[in-house]
Parts: sequence; C-alpha cells; structure tokens
Amino acid sequence: QVQLVESGGGLVQSGGSLRLSCAASGRSFIDYAMGWFRQAPGKEREFVGSVSWSGGTTYYADSVKGRFTISRDNARNTVYLQMNSLKPEDTAVYYCAADRAKIRVGVTAREYDYWGQGTQVTVAS
Repeated sequence: QVQLVESGGGLVQSGGSLRLSCAASGRSFIDYAMGWFRQAPGKEREFVGSVSWSGGTTYYADSVKGRFTISRDNARNTVYLQMNSLKPEDTAVYYCAADRAKIRVGVTAREYDYWGQGTQVTVAS
C-alpha cells in the first residue's frame, strides 16, 4: 500500500504557473505508475496526465497538452505536475493517484488503486 499527499495548489492569475507535488510513502515508489486527475465542481473526475514507473513514458489529456508536464523523482518518492499558461477552466481539485500495475500507464480513474486527498487549484480570470 502507498500513501499519497499532494501540495502546491493555490490561487493564480490566468496565464500563470503552479507546480503540484505528490509525496508517496509506504511501499516502494518505483512499483507504481502515477497519474494526475482533476475534478471541478459539478463535473466528473477527469484524467490530466500519467507517467510510467521509470518516468520514460508520459500521457496527457488533450486539454493540457503543451501546457502541463508530469515528471517524477524516484529518489524523492515524488511526482510533479508543472502547470503553465493556466486558464480559468483549469480550476479544480487536483488528485494524484498510484497504479499497482507497474507496466501500465493508465488514463482512466478506474485503473488507479490509491489516491491522495487532493489540492485546490483556482485560476482567476
């Protein structure tokens, strides 16, 4: 089992940047592929990006491609989401998630086994 704690959310102006972090503890971090999801009020949770256990493979939602970058530091047991050129529609609670199927790099919420508590990102217009 792994425990996940997100940080780095906050209020930012449109066009600004934030970097989210997700610290993992418990079982070996390299045993998990990692993902970021978000959920806006009244909407379903949606995929943002994912990264393989090695960091060598990444996937992104079309809505964030070219603006967001997911990365991981296995020595620090941390996954990051660098968010640039933020838009008001990026406002949501952002969650990191871990997938026990190490070789898979999932893009749907049902593929992930463990979730953090979320961090709020608000982009003001």
